[in-house]
Amino acid sequence: MSENTSLTDAVKLTAGISLTKAVKDAAGCRIWFVDEVLDIDGGVTRGLNRRMRCLRAACARLAAFVIITLSFVIATSSDVLKVERASLPAMHRRVALVVGNSAYQHTASLTNPKNDAADMIAVLKSLGFRVIEGIDLNKQAFDAILGEFAAALKGAEVALFFYAGHGMQVSGHNYLVPVDAQLTTVLALDIEMVRLDLVQDMMEREAQTSLLFFDACRDNPLTGNLARAMGWRSPEIGRGLAAVTSSAGTLISFSTQPGNVAFDGTGRNSPYSAALVKQLATSNEDLNVILIAVRNDVMRHTDRKQVPWEHSALTRRLYLNPSVRSVAFAPAIQSRSSEAADAWEAIKDAESFAVLDAFVARYGDTFFAVLARARIGELTRAMALSPQAP
Repeated sequence: MSENTSLTDAVKLTAGISLTKAVKDAAGCRIWFVDEVLDIDGGVTRGLNRRMRCLRAACARLAAFVIITLSFVIATSSDVLKVERASLPAMHRRVALVVGNSAYQHTASLTNPKNDAADMIAVLKSLGFRVIEGIDLNKQAFDAILGEFAAALKGAEVALFFYAGHGMQVSGHNYLVPVDAQLTTVLALDIEMVRLDLVQDMMEREAQTSLLFFDACRDNPLTGNLARAMGWRSPEIGRGLAAVTSSAGTLISFSTQPGNVAFDGTGRNSPYSAALVKQLATSNEDLNVILIAVRNDVMRHTDRKQVPWEHSALTRRLYLNPSVRSVAFAPAIQSRSSEAADAWEAIKDAESFAVLDAFVARYGDTFFAVLARARIGELTRAMALSPQAP
Protein backbone atom coordinates (compact mmCIF):
# COMPACT_ATOMS: atom_id res chain seq x y z
CA MET A 1 0.00 0.00 0.00
CA SER A 2 1.38 3.42 -0.95
CA GLU A 3 1.61 6.23 1.56
CA ASN A 4 -1.12 8.16 -0.35
CA THR A 5 -3.74 5.40 -0.24
CA SER A 6 -6.63 6.39 2.01
CA LEU A 7 -8.18 4.09 4.60
CA THR A 8 -11.42 3.89 2.58
CA ASP A 9 -9.56 2.92 -0.59
CA ALA A 10 -7.50 0.36 1.29
CA VAL A 11 -10.63 -1.21 2.74
CA LYS A 12 -12.25 -1.29 -0.66
CA LEU A 13 -9.24 -3.12 -2.07
CA THR A 14 -9.21 -5.50 0.86
CA ALA A 15 -12.92 -6.25 1.14
CA GLY A 16 -13.83 -5.85 -2.51
CA ILE A 17 -16.86 -3.76 -1.59
CA SER A 18 -17.58 -0.21 -0.50
CA LEU A 19 -19.21 0.66 2.79
CA THR A 20 -22.04 2.53 1.02
CA LYS A 21 -22.89 -0.43 -1.20
CA ALA A 22 -22.85 -2.87 1.71
CA VAL A 23 -25.24 -0.71 3.70
CA LYS A 24 -27.54 -0.14 0.74
CA ASP A 25 -27.66 -3.83 0.03
CA ALA A 26 -28.61 -4.64 3.60
CA ALA A 27 -31.11 -1.80 3.86
CA GLY A 28 -32.63 -2.62 0.51
CA CYS A 29 -33.21 -6.23 1.41
CA ARG A 30 -34.83 -5.13 4.68
CA ILE A 31 -37.28 -2.89 2.81
CA TRP A 32 -38.10 -5.62 0.35
CA PHE A 33 -38.69 -7.99 3.20
CA VAL A 34 -41.16 -5.58 4.88
CA ASP A 35 -43.01 -5.08 1.57
CA GLU A 36 -43.43 -8.78 1.17
CA VAL A 37 -44.82 -9.14 4.70
CA LEU A 38 -47.35 -6.39 4.06
CA ASP A 39 -48.45 -8.04 0.80
CA ILE A 40 -48.62 -11.51 2.29
CA ASP A 41 -52.45 -11.46 2.27
CA GLY A 42 -53.73 -12.95 -0.90
CA GLY A 43 -51.15 -15.73 -0.70
CA VAL A 44 -48.36 -13.69 -2.21
CA THR A 45 -45.40 -15.46 -0.59
CA ARG A 46 -43.40 -16.44 -3.62
CA GLY A 47 -40.76 -13.72 -3.14
CA LEU A 48 -40.41 -14.10 0.62
CA ASN A 49 -37.77 -16.81 0.65
CA ARG A 50 -35.77 -15.06 -2.03
CA ARG A 51 -35.81 -11.78 -0.11
CA MET A 52 -34.77 -13.49 3.11
CA ARG A 53 -31.82 -15.08 1.35
CA CYS A 54 -30.90 -11.67 -0.01
CA LEU A 55 -31.09 -10.16 3.47
CA ARG A 56 -28.90 -12.86 5.00
CA ALA A 57 -26.31 -12.53 2.23
CA ALA A 58 -26.18 -8.74 2.55
CA CYS A 59 -25.83 -8.92 6.32
CA ALA A 60 -23.04 -11.47 5.96
CA ARG A 61 -21.21 -9.20 3.52
CA LEU A 62 -21.64 -6.22 5.83
CA ALA A 63 -20.34 -8.21 8.81
CA ALA A 64 -17.32 -9.36 6.81
CA PHE A 65 -16.70 -5.80 5.74
CA VAL A 66 -16.77 -4.58 9.35
CA ILE A 67 -14.42 -7.35 10.51
CA ILE A 68 -11.93 -6.64 7.73
CA THR A 69 -12.10 -2.90 8.44
CA LEU A 70 -11.46 -3.38 12.15
CA SER A 71 -8.58 -5.75 11.43
CA PHE A 72 -7.06 -3.22 9.07
CA VAL A 73 -7.38 -0.38 11.58
CA ILE A 74 -5.89 -2.48 14.39
CA ALA A 75 -2.98 -3.61 12.22
CA THR A 76 -2.35 -0.05 11.04
CA SER A 77 -2.41 1.27 14.61
CA SER A 78 -0.01 -1.47 15.68
CA ASP A 79 2.40 -0.56 12.88
CA VAL A 80 2.22 3.12 13.83
CA LEU A 81 3.00 2.28 17.46
CA LYS A 82 5.93 0.14 16.37
CA VAL A 83 7.30 2.96 14.24
CA GLU A 84 6.87 5.43 17.09
CA ARG A 85 8.66 3.11 19.52
CA ALA A 86 11.46 2.52 17.01
CA SER A 87 11.85 6.27 16.51
CA LEU A 88 12.42 6.92 20.21
CA PRO A 89 16.02 8.06 20.63
CA ALA A 90 18.46 5.45 21.88
CA MET A 91 19.34 7.72 24.81
CA HIS A 92 15.99 6.80 26.39
CA ARG A 93 16.91 3.12 26.32
CA ARG A 94 20.58 3.30 27.33
CA VAL A 95 21.54 5.73 30.09
CA ALA A 96 24.92 6.06 31.81
CA LEU A 97 26.37 8.09 34.65
CA VAL A 98 30.16 8.46 34.56
CA VAL A 99 32.02 10.02 37.49
CA GLY A 100 35.76 10.60 37.80
CA ASN A 101 37.10 12.16 41.01
CA SER A 102 40.74 13.22 40.92
CA ALA A 103 41.10 16.62 42.62
CA TYR A 104 40.67 15.63 46.28
CA GLN A 105 40.86 18.64 48.57
CA HIS A 106 41.93 17.03 51.85
CA THR A 107 44.30 14.36 50.61
CA ALA A 108 46.63 13.80 47.67
CA SER A 109 44.94 14.08 44.30
CA LEU A 110 44.67 11.13 41.92
CA THR A 111 46.03 11.47 38.40
CA ASN A 112 43.99 8.97 36.43
CA PRO A 113 40.28 9.04 37.42
CA LYS A 114 39.42 12.13 35.34
CA ASN A 115 41.13 10.53 32.33
CA ASP A 116 39.43 7.20 33.00
CA ALA A 117 36.06 8.95 33.12
CA ALA A 118 36.73 10.99 29.97
CA ASP A 119 37.63 7.88 27.99
CA MET A 120 34.60 5.98 29.30
CA ILE A 121 32.36 8.89 28.34
CA ALA A 122 33.71 8.78 24.80
CA VAL A 123 33.30 5.03 24.36
CA LEU A 124 29.81 4.93 25.88
CA LYS A 125 28.62 7.70 23.58
CA SER A 126 29.95 5.72 20.63
CA LEU A 127 27.84 2.77 21.86
CA GLY A 128 24.63 4.80 21.86
CA PHE A 129 24.37 5.73 25.53
CA ARG A 130 23.01 8.98 26.83
CA VAL A 131 25.85 9.90 29.18
CA ILE A 132 25.55 12.10 32.25
CA GLU A 133 29.04 13.38 33.09
CA GLY A 134 30.55 14.22 36.48
CA ILE A 135 34.19 15.22 37.04
CA ASP A 136 35.62 16.12 40.46
CA LEU A 137 32.28 16.14 42.28
CA ASN A 138 31.89 17.37 45.84
CA LYS A 139 29.09 15.91 47.96
CA GLN A 140 26.50 18.46 46.89
CA ALA A 141 27.31 18.03 43.21
CA PHE A 142 27.38 14.23 43.60
CA ASP A 143 23.89 14.23 45.15
CA ALA A 144 22.59 16.52 42.41
CA ILE A 145 23.94 14.40 39.58
CA LEU A 146 22.47 11.27 41.15
CA GLY A 147 19.09 13.01 41.09
CA GLU A 148 19.57 13.78 37.40
CA PHE A 149 20.54 10.17 36.78
CA ALA A 150 17.46 8.90 38.64
CA ALA A 151 15.17 11.03 36.46
CA ALA A 152 16.85 9.80 33.26
CA LEU A 153 16.46 6.15 34.28
CA LYS A 154 12.68 6.07 33.82
CA GLY A 155 11.94 3.26 31.37
CA ALA A 156 15.61 2.57 30.56
CA GLU A 157 16.51 -0.84 29.18
CA VAL A 158 20.16 -0.57 30.22
CA ALA A 159 21.48 1.63 33.05
CA LEU A 160 25.23 1.96 33.54
CA PHE A 161 27.26 3.60 36.32
CA PHE A 162 31.02 4.02 36.10
CA TYR A 163 32.99 5.49 38.99
CA ALA A 164 36.72 6.16 39.24
CA GLY A 165 38.18 7.68 42.40
CA HIS A 166 38.51 6.87 46.09
CA GLY A 167 36.22 4.33 47.72
CA MET A 168 36.13 2.42 50.99
CA GLN A 169 34.18 -0.17 52.95
CA VAL A 170 32.94 0.32 56.50
CA SER A 171 30.96 -2.34 58.37
CA GLY A 172 30.45 -4.24 55.14
CA HIS A 173 29.03 -1.25 53.25
CA ASN A 174 30.80 0.35 50.28
CA TYR A 175 31.15 4.11 50.02
CA LEU A 176 32.22 6.43 47.20
CA VAL A 177 34.26 9.49 48.25
CA PRO A 178 33.44 13.00 46.95
CA VAL A 179 36.38 15.35 46.51
CA ASP A 180 35.51 17.51 49.55
CA ALA A 181 35.28 14.62 52.05
CA GLN A 182 37.36 14.95 55.25
CA LEU A 183 36.14 11.96 57.30
CA THR A 184 37.15 13.45 60.63
CA THR A 185 33.97 12.30 62.42
CA VAL A 186 31.89 9.15 62.51
CA LEU A 187 28.90 11.09 61.16
CA ALA A 188 30.93 11.85 58.04
CA LEU A 189 29.92 8.44 56.68
CA ASP A 190 26.34 9.64 56.32
CA ILE A 191 27.03 13.29 55.60
CA GLU A 192 30.12 13.36 53.38
CA MET A 193 29.99 10.00 51.56
CA VAL A 194 27.84 8.30 48.90
CA ARG A 195 26.51 4.84 49.68
CA LEU A 196 27.07 2.48 46.76
CA ASP A 197 24.14 0.21 47.59
CA LEU A 198 21.72 3.15 47.41
CA VAL A 199 22.85 3.93 43.88
CA GLN A 200 22.49 0.26 42.97
CA ASP A 201 18.97 0.07 44.43
CA MET A 202 17.93 3.13 42.44
CA MET A 203 19.18 1.59 39.19
CA GLU A 204 17.57 -1.80 39.83
CA ARG A 205 14.18 -0.20 40.52
CA GLU A 206 14.07 1.67 37.23
CA ALA A 207 16.06 -0.26 34.60
CA GLN A 208 15.69 -3.71 33.14
CA THR A 209 19.47 -4.26 33.20
CA SER A 210 21.91 -2.51 35.55
CA LEU A 211 25.68 -2.40 34.99
CA LEU A 212 28.04 -0.95 37.60
CA PHE A 213 31.80 -0.51 37.10
CA PHE A 214 34.08 0.62 39.92
CA ASP A 215 37.69 1.61 39.65
CA ALA A 216 37.55 2.70 43.30
CA CYS A 217 39.70 0.23 45.20
CA ARG A 218 42.74 2.50 45.49
CA ASP A 219 44.58 2.94 48.76
CA ASN A 220 42.69 5.77 50.49
CA PRO A 221 44.65 7.99 52.95
CA LEU A 222 41.39 9.39 54.35
CA THR A 223 40.69 6.08 56.08
CA GLY A 224 43.26 7.13 58.72
CA ASN A 225 41.09 10.14 59.64
CA LEU A 226 38.01 7.97 59.95
CA ALA A 227 39.86 5.30 61.94
CA ARG A 228 40.91 7.89 64.52
CA ALA A 229 37.35 9.19 64.74
CA MET A 230 35.89 5.70 65.17
CA GLY A 231 38.38 4.68 67.88
CA TRP A 232 37.74 1.12 69.03
CA ARG A 233 35.39 0.61 66.07
CA SER A 234 38.15 1.27 63.54
CA PRO A 235 38.51 -2.46 62.64
CA GLU A 236 35.14 -2.07 60.89
CA ILE A 237 37.01 -0.18 58.16
CA GLY A 238 37.96 -2.78 55.59
CA ARG A 239 40.61 -2.88 52.91
CA GLY A 240 39.42 -2.16 49.40
CA LEU A 241 35.70 -2.67 48.71
CA ALA A 242 33.39 -5.34 50.11
CA ALA A 243 31.71 -8.10 48.11
CA VAL A 244 28.15 -7.29 47.06
CA THR A 245 24.97 -9.05 45.96
CA SER A 246 22.39 -7.92 43.45
CA SER A 247 18.99 -8.53 41.93
CA ALA A 248 18.44 -10.44 38.68
CA GLY A 249 19.54 -8.40 35.69
CA THR A 250 22.47 -6.69 37.42
CA LEU A 251 26.21 -6.97 36.86
CA ILE A 252 28.78 -5.31 39.15
CA SER A 253 32.42 -5.15 38.09
CA PHE A 254 35.29 -4.15 40.40
CA SER A 255 38.80 -3.26 39.36
CA THR A 256 40.13 -5.89 41.75
CA GLN A 257 38.88 -8.69 44.00
CA PRO A 258 37.07 -7.90 47.30
CA GLY A 259 39.36 -6.75 50.09
CA ASN A 260 42.22 -5.93 47.76
CA VAL A 261 43.66 -2.61 46.58
CA ALA A 262 43.97 -1.72 42.89
CA PHE A 263 46.89 0.00 41.21
CA ASP A 264 46.62 3.62 40.07
CA GLY A 265 48.78 3.03 37.02
CA THR A 266 51.70 5.09 35.77
CA GLY A 267 50.24 6.35 32.50
CA ARG A 268 47.08 8.13 31.41
CA ASN A 269 44.75 5.44 32.75
CA SER A 270 44.58 2.87 35.51
CA PRO A 271 45.14 -0.72 34.34
CA TYR A 272 41.46 -1.59 34.82
CA SER A 273 39.96 1.43 33.07
CA ALA A 274 42.44 1.20 30.19
CA ALA A 275 41.52 -2.45 29.60
CA LEU A 276 37.79 -1.77 29.95
CA VAL A 277 37.81 1.11 27.45
CA LYS A 278 39.90 -0.91 25.00
CA GLN A 279 37.62 -3.96 25.12
CA LEU A 280 34.38 -1.98 24.93
CA ALA A 281 35.70 -0.07 21.92
CA THR A 282 36.98 -3.06 19.94
CA SER A 283 35.02 -6.16 20.91
CA ASN A 284 31.75 -7.36 19.38
CA GLU A 285 31.33 -10.08 22.01
CA ASP A 286 28.83 -10.16 24.85
CA LEU A 287 29.67 -8.41 28.12
CA ASN A 288 30.75 -11.54 29.98
CA VAL A 289 33.35 -12.32 27.32
CA ILE A 290 34.51 -8.68 27.37
CA LEU A 291 35.10 -8.78 31.13
CA ILE A 292 37.13 -11.98 30.85
CA ALA A 293 39.35 -10.16 28.35
CA VAL A 294 39.58 -7.17 30.73
CA ARG A 295 40.65 -9.46 33.55
CA ASN A 296 43.37 -11.06 31.43
CA ASP A 297 44.64 -7.64 30.28
CA VAL A 298 44.87 -6.32 33.84
CA MET A 299 46.53 -9.44 35.17
CA ARG A 300 49.11 -9.25 32.39
CA HIS A 301 49.90 -5.58 33.05
CA THR A 302 50.12 -6.00 36.85
CA ASP A 303 52.06 -9.26 36.92
CA ARG A 304 48.89 -11.00 38.22
CA LYS A 305 48.82 -8.82 41.36
CA GLN A 306 45.47 -7.27 40.43
CA VAL A 307 42.54 -9.47 39.41
CA PRO A 308 39.33 -7.69 38.33
CA TRP A 309 36.26 -9.31 39.80
CA GLU A 310 32.56 -9.16 39.07
CA HIS A 311 29.28 -10.32 40.51
CA SER A 312 26.82 -11.13 37.73
CA ALA A 313 23.13 -11.90 37.91
CA LEU A 314 22.49 -11.17 34.23
CA THR A 315 19.66 -13.22 32.74
CA ARG A 316 20.72 -12.99 29.10
CA ARG A 317 23.68 -12.30 26.86
CA LEU A 318 24.24 -8.58 26.63
CA TYR A 319 25.86 -7.07 23.55
CA LEU A 320 26.78 -3.44 24.07
CA ASN A 321 27.90 -3.14 20.45
CA PRO A 322 25.30 -5.26 18.60
CA SER A 323 25.51 -3.29 15.34
CA VAL A 324 28.99 -4.63 14.60
CA ARG A 325 27.65 -8.20 14.55
CA SER A 326 25.33 -7.41 11.64
CA VAL A 327 28.00 -5.87 9.43
CA ALA A 328 29.23 -8.12 6.63
CA PHE A 329 32.83 -7.05 7.15
CA ALA A 330 32.79 -7.27 10.95
CA PRO A 331 35.99 -9.37 11.14
CA ALA A 332 37.91 -6.73 9.18
CA ILE A 333 36.44 -3.93 11.31
CA GLN A 334 37.35 -5.72 14.52
CA SER A 335 40.88 -6.42 13.24
CA ARG A 336 41.43 -2.75 12.42
CA SER A 337 40.04 -1.69 15.81
CA SER A 338 42.37 -4.13 17.56
CA GLU A 339 45.32 -2.77 15.59
CA ALA A 340 44.36 0.78 16.59
CA ALA A 341 43.97 -0.30 20.23
CA ASP A 342 47.47 -1.77 20.29
CA ALA A 343 48.92 1.35 18.67
CA TRP A 344 47.10 3.60 21.13
CA GLU A 345 48.40 1.55 24.05
CA ALA A 346 51.91 2.33 22.87
CA ILE A 347 51.52 6.09 22.35
CA LYS A 348 48.67 7.18 24.69
CA ASP A 349 51.10 8.91 27.07
CA ALA A 350 53.05 10.60 24.28
CA GLU A 351 53.72 14.34 24.55
CA SER A 352 54.62 14.75 20.89
CA PHE A 353 52.05 16.42 18.67
CA ALA A 354 53.68 14.78 15.64
CA VAL A 355 53.15 11.29 17.05
CA LEU A 356 49.53 11.98 17.97
CA ASP A 357 48.79 13.64 14.63
CA ALA A 358 50.26 10.64 12.81
CA PHE A 359 48.04 8.33 14.86
CA VAL A 360 44.93 10.34 13.98
CA ALA A 361 45.90 10.31 10.31
CA ARG A 362 46.35 6.54 10.36
CA TYR A 363 43.40 5.53 12.56
CA GLY A 364 41.04 8.47 12.12
CA ASP A 365 38.07 6.18 11.47
CA THR A 366 38.39 4.34 14.80
CA PHE A 367 37.27 5.21 18.31
CA PHE A 368 40.86 5.62 19.49
CA ALA A 369 41.31 8.66 17.26
CA VAL A 370 38.80 10.37 19.56
CA LEU A 371 41.10 9.68 22.50
CA ALA A 372 44.13 10.89 20.53
CA ARG A 373 42.38 14.18 19.73
CA ALA A 374 41.48 14.56 23.40
CA ARG A 375 45.14 14.00 24.29
CA ILE A 376 46.16 16.70 21.80
CA GLY A 377 43.67 19.04 23.46
CA GLU A 378 45.13 18.30 26.89
CA LEU A 379 48.67 19.02 25.70
CA THR A 380 47.53 22.24 24.03
CA ARG A 381 45.87 23.46 27.24
CA ALA A 382 48.91 22.44 29.31
CA MET A 383 51.20 24.43 27.01
CA ALA A 384 48.93 27.48 27.27
CA LEU A 385 49.14 27.35 31.07
CA SER A 386 52.89 26.75 31.15
CA PRO A 387 55.05 29.67 32.36
CA GLN A 388 57.31 29.11 29.34
CA ALA A 389 54.41 29.54 26.93
CA PRO A 390 54.59 32.75 24.87
